Amino acid sequence: MSDYLTSFEEPLGYLNFASYGPPSRAVLRSVTEAVEGSVTGVSSAVLHAADRRALAAVSRLTGFALPACTLATSTSAGLQQIAFGMPGGEVLVSSGEFPSNLYPWWRAQEAGLLRVKQIDSTEMTPAVVADDLTPATTAVALSAVDFRTGYRADLTALRKVVGDRLLIVDAIQGFGVLDQDWTQADVLVAGGQKWLRAGWGTGFLTLSPRALDRLRPVLGSWTGVEDPTGYDGRPHPVLEGAGRLSVTNLSPYSSAALGTALEDLEGFGVATVEARIQERVDALIAALSSPVLSPVDARQRAGIVVVRVADAQQALSRLQDAGITATAHGNERIRLSVHATTDPAVFPLVGTILGGIS
Repeated sequence: MSDYLTSFEEPLGYLNFASYGPPSRAVLRSVTEAVEGSVTGVSSAVLHAADRRALAAVSRLTGFALPACTLATSTSAGLQQIAFGMPGGEVLVSSGEFPSNLYPWWRAQEAGLLRVKQIDSTEMTPAVVADDLTPATTAVALSAVDFRTGYRADLTALRKVVGDRLLIVDAIQGFGVLDQDWTQADVLVAGGQKWLRAGWGTGFLTLSPRALDRLRPVLGSWTGVEDPTGYDGRPHPVLEGAGRLSVTNLSPYSSAALGTALEDLEGFGVATVEARIQERVDALIAALSSPVLSPVDARQRAGIVVVRVADAQQALSRLQDAGITATAHGNERIRLSVHATTDPAVFPLVGTILGGIS
């Protein structure tokens, strides 16, 4: 357990994991070894064994069967594949979603592939979703944890409400820090650069049998078919599983990073990570005198704490001067985000700085 915790070296005041999670020394070593292997002429087959290693870890941690998993370079890339593969109909999505979960649907609508129905609520509760479902709704797209409010979606309850429609989940703000049943989703997409701490260019997506049956590999390319190196000038049958969405061979360096990050997380335990984050969120909230805008109920939150201040840019500047990294949203909101490795010793200082501005 201590090996996982001591492998990270972010500064004491780093409270910005919802934007980027600094990778571990173990991830750095795995990428370095992969690059060194390529420099010395190690075969591509050996290097791309990192893809299989990463996929196996994705399967174990998501609960999806291995053929239902594929790698992606980012959440955005994964969602773009899903949006253009939709069977039509209407996709329900919140206007408050991060742009990566809006533009794919807008672009697919512009291409005449589907219709987008946007709702104003940023908290996609079962009741809110149920009120906006229509017979034309073929999918509901939402975040496991909202990037702006920190609200944690109840995927089990949403699964019941959505029924036979596709439940598409952007998991980047929750995967790896929430110990829950991810197989409630039909599509699970996550980049690895935030809470998974695998660095940029890493990520995955998984598909349920329902999603595999309905989604078309419109943007899939030559690595998403059978016998991809059979260069015969003819289209080949698509792969049976999620690999049909593959576009090209991915970087073995990214795969090495993701595989190491996931295996280290698995060894430490997602439940342990979640428990440590919950403890730190409790301690952070207790140190704040400013109004907390994010959920305080542990069942409705993950690692994000949002605070109201009178001047967000002034608050951010003072935090930065004190060596504290956070994010400002709009004119009156500061977003703080903690991980299992965060030292609570910095929280009183955060509370003092923000309290002097609110």
